[in-house]
Amino acid sequence: MNTLAVELANHSYPIHVGEGLLSDADLYSPYIGPGGVLVVTNETIGPLYLDKVLGALDGVRVESVALPDGESFKTFATLNRIFDVLIEHRFGRDVTIIALGGGVVGDVAGFAAACYQRGVNYIQIPTTLLAQVDSSVGGKTAINHPGGKNMIGAFHQPVCVISDSETLTTLDDRELRCGVAETIKYGLIRDPDFFDWMET
Repeated sequence: MNTLAVELANHSYPIHVGEGLLSDADLYSPYIGPGGVLVVTNETIGPLYLDKVLGALDGVRVESVALPDGESFKTFATLNRIFDVLIEHRFGRDVTIIALGGGVVGDVAGFAAACYQRGVNYIQIPTTLLAQVDSSVGGKTAINHPGGKNMIGAFHQPVCVISDSETLTTLDDRELRCGVAETIKYGLIRDPDFFDWMET
């Protein structure tokens, strides 16, 4: 496992990258308080990886919600599904939300964390390469509006990012290419040596 640090003036957090991390209880425990956990995933990712995350949270109060899969569901209605579960189960400000999925899940769950009771902790577990190298880092959270993409949102940094490379084995070629293209872009923007390494 490799760990990188995002160093911000008022909030820093680790990014753990490696294989088999979903089941590592020690990665979650520093960020789980007495208020328990809500795992937000979607109908595609949940059947693949939710049980591993729940196993790592053994002994913790946990609820989960599976959202519909796809960019078209990055809406107020989907956001409200998360709030409904949080309120129904009487979660307080000490809840930790875990976003288990690609960029849509991360954006919607992160926005829910930014809004619920004026802000709660959340952990990003990106399961696509694009989400691992882009949307899971930096605290950009949002939902779409009929007038534009990502028009309603907030900057709300995660407390931790867990990037498990095993989740990439279930991606199709198109999803992998999207992530690789984003990675190449970073080399073009600011790191010629990295771009040369990617080209090789």
